Amino acid sequence: MDSENQERHRGGSRVFTVLFSVVVVLIVLGAFTLFQRRAQYQALAKETEVLAIPTVAVIHPAAEASQEDLVLPGNLQAYVESPIYARTNGYLKKWYHDIGSRVQKGDLLADIDTPEVDQQLSQARADLNTAKANAHLSEITAVRYAELIKTDGVSKQEVDNAVGDLEAKKAIVQSSEANVRRLEELESFKHIYAPFSGVITRRNVDIGTLINAGNGGSSQQLFFLAQTDPIRVYLSVPETAAPSVHAGLSAFLELTQYPGQSFEGKVVRTAEAIDTATRTLLTEVDVPNHNGALLPRVYAQVHLGVKVSGARLQVPVNALLFRSEGLRTVVVDPDHKLHLRQITVGRDYGTSLEVLQGLDVKDWIVLNPADSLEEGQEVRVKELAVNAAPAAGKQQAPAQGSNKQ
Repeated sequence: MDSENQERHRGGSRVFTVLFSVVVVLIVLGAFTLFQRRAQYQALAKETEVLAIPTVAVIHPAAEASQEDLVLPGNLQAYVESPIYARTNGYLKKWYHDIGSRVQKGDLLADIDTPEVDQQLSQARADLNTAKANAHLSEITAVRYAELIKTDGVSKQEVDNAVGDLEAKKAIVQSSEANVRRLEELESFKHIYAPFSGVITRRNVDIGTLINAGNGGSSQQLFFLAQTDPIRVYLSVPETAAPSVHAGLSAFLELTQYPGQSFEGKVVRTAEAIDTATRTLLTEVDVPNHNGALLPRVYAQVHLGVKVSGARLQVPVNALLFRSEGLRTVVVDPDHKLHLRQITVGRDYGTSLEVLQGLDVKDWIVLNPADSLEEGQEVRVKELAVNAAPAAGKQQAPAQGSNKQ
């Protein structure tokens, strides 16, 4: 009996041990599964966080070679240019100079046939003669009445009437004379003279053309006259170089039409104020043009005798960000944070721009920056080999390697 009890006790202990072992194994497996899932969740969260950080392509600004003068683009303009309009109505009778003709001040350019004005002038002169005759008759009457009143042959009222009539007739004479002078001046406008010396660049009329007086737009221009000696160029000098630009500063032009030649000139005046829209100083350069080699509206490169100081960099146009507050570039600091940097640009080279202020040659700038980029945003960087900083040696990227976090 005792043996059976012991055997049963041993069997129960084995079952309990087996069940306890199974429970322990299940607990261990459950804990391992939970730990594994937690590790997976953490890895997924970390990967998601990493993928949420945008990757940007960065390059260094390129340093420009130093130079002794400031080179700016400009368009040549005539020193004086003006459209020639008619001051009287009629038909063009004859023109004397065509395009390309060089004329002197006072040269006759054209004649206008003005029959209506001629008849008005004849009528005005006849009216003047009538007014003079009436005034002379009134003067005789007034003199006679002045003598008769001494013998009481007329009344004082009659004398006053005669004197008043004489003054009125004199006023009519003056009015008629003024009308005659006006029509004479108007008739003199039938002859079109050059207001200054220059070259005829446009002729818009021919014989028989109906001419209307006044500035009625481009369709009423008879001629277009331009004085091209000297010729002038207007420049927009960057704000950083504005203090060095003044009247009398030497300058010369280079044109693609005349390779290897330069045309000497000088700065004659500046606007003495910075344009807030472009942050530039409007400057005028005059260049002698005795042989007429320089033509108005031609593009030229203008070299100013200004020693350029400070570092000048170039950045591609696709590194610029246009914001309402102005032109910006996006710079990445060593901590992979973005900063929107305000810059001052100089010359436009087409695919790149000259940067005068706001960047350093060691800065990393973002190519093709998205409008969604914000100040202080964290990014990953990818260094591009193109347009790397020249000469000074390759700078180290903010990260330890390309496309690193």
